[in-house]
Amino acid sequence: MRAQRGALETEHQPDGGDDFSLFLSLDRNLPICFLLDRLRLAMLRLPGVALSAITCLDSWPPSPTPRRKKEVKKETGLGLTHRKDENFDFFGVEIEKMNIKNAYFPLFVTENVLQKEKDHIEGFAPEVAWVTKSGHSELEVPIAIRPTSETAMYPYFSKWISGHRDLPLKLNQWCNVVRWEFSHPTPFIRSREFLWQEGHTAFATQAEADQEVLQILELYLKIYEEFLAVPVVKGRKSELEKFAGGYYTTSVEAFIPNTGRGIQGVTSHCLGQNFSKMFEINFENEKGEKSMVWQNSWAYSSRAILSGVMVMLHGDDKGLILPPKVAAVLVVVIPVPYKDADSDAIFNTCSSTIQRLRESELRAEADLRDNYSPGWKYSHWEMKGVPLRIEIGPKDLANNQVRVVRCDNGAKTDIPTGYLVDQVKEILISIQECLFNAAKQKRDACKKVVNTWDEFVLAMNEKKMILAP
Repeated sequence: MRAQRGALETEHQPDGGDDFSLFLSLDRNLPICFLLDRLRLAMLRLPGVALSAITCLDSWPPSPTPRRKKEVKKETGLGLTHRKDENFDFFGVEIEKMNIKNAYFPLFVTENVLQKEKDHIEGFAPEVAWVTKSGHSELEVPIAIRPTSETAMYPYFSKWISGHRDLPLKLNQWCNVVRWEFSHPTPFIRSREFLWQEGHTAFATQAEADQEVLQILELYLKIYEEFLAVPVVKGRKSELEKFAGGYYTTSVEAFIPNTGRGIQGVTSHCLGQNFSKMFEINFENEKGEKSMVWQNSWAYSSRAILSGVMVMLHGDDKGLILPPKVAAVLVVVIPVPYKDADSDAIFNTCSSTIQRLRESELRAEADLRDNYSPGWKYSHWEMKGVPLRIEIGPKDLANNQVRVVRCDNGAKTDIPTGYLVDQVKEILISIQECLFNAAKQKRDACKKVVNTWDEFVLAMNEKKMILAP
């Protein structure tokens, strides 16, 4: 419980000697169903909760409404997806360095195009949503809503590529896709419609394709570990688990200690020449010979950005805990007035504090609403997962200081206003590091090396992360 962890307070040392190396308690065993249920209840009370976002509120418990299991991103959650600062646009900047261009392709795919790649469509067949009517008229031929965009994009690739000078062709698009799974989708993990980024590239040789697969996989690993503070393992999928119609699939996988289960993070596929043969994507090489291109596809979705994995690892029964690098709001400033205190002075100080933080490029907000108590506001912003809270009351004004409270462990520190900006930046760095280190420590504690089937079964029953030959 964060209330228990928050019992520890540290006094500010002007020489920068504060110990902010506190991290999430590892002795809590909250089932994820309990966590998600508490988050659902919290969302029902809040008008704009960060990540409220991932699933429409009326989708849990399931309802007969046609909106069930769709994503609705409200302002804060959408801010997580589209923030364009130097931190969160990391992936866009990196793929631009690789000369990958942005594009957009159609949402709808005709049945005959979708059927071109037999293995691919068989892999997605149970999840494909079909449009069969236009108004009151039945369509002669059903139209599929893309579950992924290979079959929507590759007819164009065959038109654009004719010679070796047209290669490599590297495109990326942000779009929404629909996968109409028969089983009930899981809130925060998998909804029927989700926003994602997907890259599609074509090369003259396998060596070029193989190199890019690993480059992209490394970028995805950095997104999880450096931004979402989620430790992951990267590797290659088995033949049975690879992408339908692909040559091979690599991925990063996370482990959820409370459930004892692994979860796929993102994937980077080498498609080989399977799709180029089906869609006749060939080129004339430098020797004048006809060759098929080698292709890759790779994607990460809002399930990673607004990650259920991140929520499960860092959240607790009081709400979300967002790593600073992906939090839409880094700092919230809350006035704590008393009856006999000068409320105007307190509110003015809150406003000036916000201005200082924003001038230092810190995403900050002040909660100046006068119809809620400070305690209610604390809970409100804790449930939103804002990493840092600043409290300003009469005592703080008198001492020319502010009280800073960490969301991850509840530690409280009184900081002189002159040191505020620098100390806030240091604490945010500490929170990011502590969240990752705590998650990694908890995951590593679950690792188990096994050499026999009996050891394997025992480790599975103990919800371990199994390392087997």
